[in-house]
Amino acid sequence: MKSNVLWLVALAPSTLASLKNLCDTYGYYANYTWYINNNEWGASSGTGSQCTYVDSANTGGVSWHTDWTWSGGTNNVKSYPYSGRDLTVELVSDISQISNSVQWSYTGTDIRADVAYDMFSAANKTHNTSSGDYELMIWLGRYGGVQPRGSAQSNVTIAGLSWEFWLDDSTDMTVYSFVAASTQNSFSSDIKLFWNYVTQNHNFPASTQYLISMYTASIRICNDLN
Repeated sequence: MKSNVLWLVALAPSTLASLKNLCDTYGYYANYTWYINNNEWGASSGTGSQCTYVDSANTGGVSWHTDWTWSGGTNNVKSYPYSGRDLTVELVSDISQISNSVQWSYTGTDIRADVAYDMFSAANKTHNTSSGDYELMIWLGRYGGVQPRGSAQSNVTIAGLSWEFWLDDSTDMTVYSFVAASTQNSFSSDIKLFWNYVTQNHNFPASTQYLISMYTASIRICNDLN
């Protein structure tokens, strides 16, 4: 079974012809401060294939889509294709606003996956950008019963929407996850509001943590169910 997700980040226009086809395990493209990675980091836990296609990238945003067919290893992540943007590394407390808009759609049936923003912070501003002291995720959609790390803590309202807040502080990296109560295929918000929430309610040390990476669109794919 073949599945597909299309992202339009910051309302970038899609084009008919792809700028770049990324079918290698870590196929990568960068332009206009944006970058996209096919990122099949868990492919060995199952069988299948995946390609990510860059549709457009310009100063206004980026658009891309991913096709995949995965099977086996039901609870193991096969891939995490994403787009991100180069950041000026700053303390979270010094950031006043993180404006972002995204639209996405999915075609296919019966998958295990989530669609999310993914951000990392660290006390060391030169920390590896693929991890950190803290991770904050904003899940816009989830399929097939997947769930964040840790446990659900409460229901909160941020940016006018209801979210289930999850917390995992059992390892060296604390993970905050906000899961939308209903699928959000179009989302525009100040992402800083989510950092403000964990600062005010869960003792996140914003004055000593640098925002080191922000993946503005990512798909964590476990597998197709059939």
